[in-house]
Amino acid sequence: MKKALGFTLLELMIVVVIIAVLAGLALTGYGKQVRKSKRAEAKQQLSDLALRQEKYRANNTTYATCDQLMAPSTCAGYNTLYKNYTVAVTANSATGFTITATPKTTDQAKDACGTLQVQMANGALSKSPTNPPDCW
Repeated sequence: MKKALGFTLLELMIVVVIIAVLAGLALTGYGKQVRKSKRAEAKQQLSDLALRQEKYRANNTTYATCDQLMAPSTCAGYNTLYKNYTVAVTANSATGFTITATPKTTDQAKDACGTLQVQMANGALSKSPTNPPDCW
């Protein structure tokens, strides 16, 4: 008697389930990496604006507003250019400033770091959040 060759339906279904589980795990990891790369872009934006603040402060007696930093463009134009975070300069004075990057999209809001912030106060620069540790 010849033995039948091929796969049974049960074997085929087991393979499909295994592939589905592996694909689900891969997509979750991929989403985390995409959010991390968008966060890196926001950190670059914050660092860029902090450097612009120091350059402005070297020539003036106070730190700048967002639109003063972006001249001749505007902050609205800057935020249109970068699609994942909204950047704002607040609390600018002669001794300090605060720059905040807030996630625009709901997917980026799932990032563990959430809103990023750089703050200068009396010559000391601080960044938040610091938890989880890989935010900065």
